[in-house]
Amino acid sequence: MFNREIKYTLAGLLFALTVYQFIEVNIGYGIMLLLATGLVVLSIFRHENLIMALYYMRKQDLSKAQVQLDKIKAPHKLIKSQEAYYHYLNGLISMQQQGLGKSEKFFVKALQLGLRMKEDQAVAKLNLAGIYMSKRRKREAETYLKQAKKLDEKGLLADQIKMLKLQLGRI
Repeated sequence: MFNREIKYTLAGLLFALTVYQFIEVNIGYGIMLLLATGLVVLSIFRHENLIMALYYMRKQDLSKAQVQLDKIKAPHKLIKSQEAYYHYLNGLISMQQQGLGKSEKFFVKALQLGLRMKEDQAVAKLNLAGIYMSKRRKREAETYLKQAKKLDEKGLLADQIKMLKLQLGRI
């Protein structure tokens, strides 16, 4: 997997060519190459397969999202936050398709690596609370439920949190 090294090399070459074009007073070509360099640098920090998987998740097309995630052969070579979202998306997909057992490890790994957005952390912890509740592990479910409630500042998950609390009371 030399994907990241190829992107670094390409960005360096494009930047050198951009500087050369500005020195030669070819401003138009220089600006065009500067934009191309910017796109290559952006692709270093934003993995294109993760972006496509997020797009398909928003469209509720889980099979295409899974195909995009499967294209990532070495997730450990991703940037730490990208690897966290890789595991987070795998957890969401496996929750829908394969069941609770496999999705637990994905959510735990995503939280360990550090999801950036509080809403995503809240969703991961809410799903973990549901998983632990189904396994009759009440204490862990309550812990994750409290953490999810604390992270849900906008109240987007309030209904799901209330529903899980009611179900947790029955255990």
